[in-house]
Amino acid sequence: MDGKTEHTYNVIIIGAGAAGLMCAIEAGKRGRSVWLVDHAKKTGEKIRISGGGRCNFTNMYAAPDTFLSRNEHFCKSALSRYTQYDFMALVEKHGIDYHEKTLGQQFCDGKSQQIIDMLISECDEAGVKLSMETAVKSIRYEDNIYHVETSRGFAKCESLVIASGGLSIPKIGATKFGYDVARQFGLDVFNTRAGLVPLTFQSEMLERCKALSGVSVDAGVSCGDTQFREGLLFTHRGLSGPSILQISSYWQETQDIVVNLAPDTDVYAFLKERKAAQPKQDIHNALSDILPKRLAQDICEHERIAMGVGGRLADSPDRDLEHLGTQVNAWRIRPSGTEGYRTAEVTLGGVNTDELSSKTMESKKQAGLYFIGEVVDVTGHLGGFNFQWAWSSGYAAGQVV
Repeated sequence: MDGKTEHTYNVIIIGAGAAGLMCAIEAGKRGRSVWLVDHAKKTGEKIRISGGGRCNFTNMYAAPDTFLSRNEHFCKSALSRYTQYDFMALVEKHGIDYHEKTLGQQFCDGKSQQIIDMLISECDEAGVKLSMETAVKSIRYEDNIYHVETSRGFAKCESLVIASGGLSIPKIGATKFGYDVARQFGLDVFNTRAGLVPLTFQSEMLERCKALSGVSVDAGVSCGDTQFREGLLFTHRGLSGPSILQISSYWQETQDIVVNLAPDTDVYAFLKERKAAQPKQDIHNALSDILPKRLAQDICEHERIAMGVGGRLADSPDRDLEHLGTQVNAWRIRPSGTEGYRTAEVTLGGVNTDELSSKTMESKKQAGLYFIGEVVDVTGHLGGFNFQWAWSSGYAAGQVV
């Protein structure tokens, strides 16, 4: 594209991540002329880094109740029309070996680049024009046509798809571009915040986390009525691990979270039984049978200061053992914040789903303008759900653009 020549396409898609690639493939299959653009150097960077480099590309249990949105019904149509099984079939078509890990998570046996290569191959087959390192400078709408100025020149289209993602992981190119476009055309955008992100702490709790950095444990973590049971990891900034990332999407500032560090054990009952059987045993040694040793010692040291609990089981009245059990089975703590978009896997909030058609992802007030993927106020749980939303929403828009 040179000078002021304005090239014409049926569809321009801004954002060559999971949702944009899927939409481009489906639109191209329908014989539409598609230009897929992205300001980043490489296609699908979030796909590449996901799942420790093996891409947790979907989840067997993807269903509407595994997604957060102010409109809990919005995602149902797209998820039902392009399911996890549809994407798994595409992976199998390309001969990519994959396996299921815990809780329905589907991972490549090899590298996540296989998924990116698969999608690019599908784009090529569908006749999609893909341009990376292409910045969008301006968008205007005139006489039912979108005019897009880019760093490569000018283009116009009937259908414009915003698949630019959210604010999570700015080091791979995340920006607020999609929200700005939505506002430009009068759509409502909910406030955003980091989701699926480690929680941070201050003062004494931070020092405890630093001292326990590297310790991990299977834990149940709850906030309000929502609970997850997965791994928990102490870090030098606070708490991480799958259970913490999951609950972070539900946690709000000034709220407590409740952590069960031994979800398979009634710790008070365990300590009472151990007291009867081995009264001379130190409490921290007893706890070390159900918790990592460093964690057991930390809890006993902290509670010794707070309640006088410590020493041998025989020297501790049952009320102290009950208190100690509560600190293990229902440890109530208040995070000071999160690590933010820098390490967040997703962005909560975004384009108000009430502004969009749940069937096509088209704006209800701006003809020919579509929003798909993370830019929309639909956020999945950890474990491949957000990729499934990208495939499903991209597919839905791709059928009509």
